[in-house]
Formats: sequence, C-alpha cells, structure tokens
Amino acid sequence: MSFPTRVATETRAAAKAFLRRRTAVFFTFFFPAILILIFGALVQTQPTGGGLFTEPPAYYIPGYLAVVVLFTPLSRVGSEVARHRAGNRFEKLATTPLRRWEWLLGQTLVNVGIIGSAGLLILLLTVLVTGAGLPLTVETLLLVPYIAVGVTLFCGVGAILGRVADSQDGVVAASNGIALPLLFLSDTFVPPALLPEWFPFWLSPLTYFARGVRQIVMPAGLDTASVADPLTSLLVLTALAAAFFLVGALALPRTD
Repeated sequence: MSFPTRVATETRAAAKAFLRRRTAVFFTFFFPAILILIFGALVQTQPTGGGLFTEPPAYYIPGYLAVVVLFTPLSRVGSEVARHRAGNRFEKLATTPLRRWEWLLGQTLVNVGIIGSAGLLILLLTVLVTGAGLPLTVETLLLVPYIAVGVTLFCGVGAILGRVADSQDGVVAASNGIALPLLFLSDTFVPPALLPEWFPFWLSPLTYFARGVRQIVMPAGLDTASVADPLTSLLVLTALAAAFFLVGALALPRTD
C-alpha cells in the first residue's frame, strides 16, 4: 500500500468518524456563528466608545476565525488520540503499514476541510451581520494557507494533549485551559493597547495567525510599520506548525 493510499484511507475513515458525531458537526459551525451574532449584531462594535469592541468590525475577523482554528483541532484530535489509547487502537495500528505521522496527517486533512468550510461560513456571516468589508484581492487568497497552517499547528498540539492527558475528559479540560487564554491574549479580540506594554504576545502562535489575517482583511486600517506583513507572519506560523506537527506525531504512542 503506497503512501497516498494509506493517507487517503485514514482521511476517509476520520471524516466518516467525524460526520457520525452529529453534535460535534453542529457545534463546529454553530459556536462561531453564535459569537458573530452576539458580538456583531447585539453588542456591536463602537469605534468612538471605550473598552472592548471599539475597533471596526473587520478587526475582529481574525478572532472569529481563531475560534474554530484553535478550539476544534485541539479538542477533536486530542479526543481522538485519547479514544485510540482507551481502545488499544494504536497497538493495532502498529501492526499495519500506517505510520504515526501519516495517521496524524489524515486527521489534520479532515480538520482542514471541516474548519475551512466553517471559516468560509464565518466570513460570510461577518460580512452580512456586521457589515465588515472584505477586500477582494489576490492577497485575500492567503486566508486559505493561513487557515490550513493554523489548523495543522493546533492538530499537533492536540496530539500532544491526547498523549499527555489520561482520559477524554482530561483532554477537554486541558484544551479549554489552553485555548481560552490564547483566544483572548493573542491580539484577537483584545487590542494590545488594553494590555500592559510588556505583555509577550510573540509567545503565542495564535498571535501570528491573528496579525497576518488582520493585515489581509483590513490592510488600509492598520499601522503596517508595527506589524509584520502577511507573508512574514505566514512563514513564522508555518515553521511553528511544522515543529508542533512533528512533536505531535512523535508523541503518539506505538502501543498502549
């Protein structure tokens, strides 16, 4: 069995397993949509006011996208690793030609497809509900690799959590404990001006995702001198994704 066949087989199996969990499918799309409706339609942004949500609507697109790019891979891949460990499936996989990194690649490809679809829905809802303008340029196509690379990064982190946590409940608790602080402390919903100057945004990989996406969706509304261009942020994010994917693949157990 060749490498493409092994990965394609695992990808199909992972996709069917996800689609069978209707609750997971529903909340993957529902949760970010309800956030947009709450903050975009009910709370709304107030550029002339104070406190949170004082930036233009397009400023928060990276935050809405980050919800699915961050939460979904962490919980899905982490839980899948925990389920495989509990059912001794890695021990069975060790007797097949499928390598650990190929298994993780198959899981990642499924997440890229799912989250890519959710990301498209988020962009459409944001434009329709908040009135945010989305530039239709060649550079806008960079959103596709940004989402794919971001998902790959957090799939790697999810694999690590699934290996370290002792159960599926432990994975859920750990993923929420990591994702919630990152979501609000990575230049997504909370502008840097509202946090101390010394705060180390650069330590969060989600920061590079948020700033790069923001450069794409509102290039005319940012101080480009203080923020790296989208390609530079994408390169940093890609390097981090490769590192976390490798560590995640190595963390997967050979036997249980």
